[in-house]
Amino acid sequence: MTYKLHHGDCLEVLRTMPDCSVDAIVTDPPYGLSFMGKKWDYEVPSVEVWAECLRVLKHGGHLLAFAGTRTQHRMAVRIEDAGFEIRDMIAWVYGSGFPKSLDVSKAIDKKPEAKYTKEFKKWLEKQIKDSGKSRKEIDDACGFTACSYCKTDGKDYWSTNHPSQEKWVKMKDVIGLSDEWDWIITDNIKERGFIEPTGGLAGGSGNTIGNFSGRQLSHNPISTDAMKWQGWGTSLKPAMEPITVARKPLIGTVAENVLQHGTGAINVDGCRVETEDNLNGGGYSGGTPKTMFRRLGRLQPDEYKQPTGRWPANFIHDGSDEVVGLLNEAARYFYCSKASKADRGENHHPTVKPTDLMRYLCRLVTPPNGIVLDPFNGSGSTGCAAILEGFQYIGIEREAEYIAISEKRIQARTRQPKQLTLL
Repeated sequence: MTYKLHHGDCLEVLRTMPDCSVDAIVTDPPYGLSFMGKKWDYEVPSVEVWAECLRVLKHGGHLLAFAGTRTQHRMAVRIEDAGFEIRDMIAWVYGSGFPKSLDVSKAIDKKPEAKYTKEFKKWLEKQIKDSGKSRKEIDDACGFTACSYCKTDGKDYWSTNHPSQEKWVKMKDVIGLSDEWDWIITDNIKERGFIEPTGGLAGGSGNTIGNFSGRQLSHNPISTDAMKWQGWGTSLKPAMEPITVARKPLIGTVAENVLQHGTGAINVDGCRVETEDNLNGGGYSGGTPKTMFRRLGRLQPDEYKQPTGRWPANFIHDGSDEVVGLLNEAARYFYCSKASKADRGENHHPTVKPTDLMRYLCRLVTPPNGIVLDPFNGSGSTGCAAILEGFQYIGIEREAEYIAISEKRIQARTRQPKQLTLL
């Protein structure tokens, strides 16, 4: 199969392409979430970009565009404003998402003054040294290990706890401390948590940390307010990405458009979900040969057939134990796609999609021998999928490093790659 990769801005490259020259667009564009601080993800594609996609797409051709759950509305509106008809939305559900949520309880405990804890302990250590008394004398006079509230003698460990108000009053009297740090004792500033025992002084009570950083390591709340809000956060676990299903307006009826341009419909039979279940219903729901569907257009009573699988749905999942467990028996109704190790092992693009998923999407909306366009090529997952499905492919990518990765990946999926000279 033939393919062509363009290195450049998608809008500029799209403007060089002829009208009605591609059969389908399957793409994973920027979501506008500033993902991992990447500049290319600061905004969803503009109406201008989608308008160029509309122009190069054949009448009735489909566009499938991934989006983020927070910016799906903006993506779909811009696609629609460019002239596309919004036909549906496919939900791709997966079990590998990791919640990026603020722990409200920890945020309450981590007061701004906590950063002064180390500074306080350095000050206290200096006061002890300048007092003219030994640590033992101070501890004996106080009646507790007062010197443990600063840097441990001879070790680079920092205690994470603070003396109580009662102990602090005694320490001030024995050591001769000023009122300078009374506020940190009053607020009872301390760090949440501890490190695992490592032996020596660090493995004793478990309340010391090497090079105290002010980070909270434990899930146990300290303050009363933090206890009230334990278990509260700010975000849900990401487990779904929406895919906008749009179509360029038809010329005439669906039948007329399909006959003239080869586009306008979706490949239902080519994307059915395999199953061993009996898909007949009503009077044909039994188990004998007569319960099979009657062959279309024929009246012979014994000629029936079972559909090749379930009708493709606007729901796709990755087959993970988490998702299948949630869906239970319903999981068998939907097409299943898992990201392979090869997909992630052969490139370092941060948002790589499973090749099997992209193959399914390409097959769903592309006619036989059709041309698939991805104006946001990335690491070439759409291109790999298109080639494996027997389609031609055009990819546009702004980042040179991803062009190189795409070339290598696509080459590996065709024995005799040829360049597609469409432009």
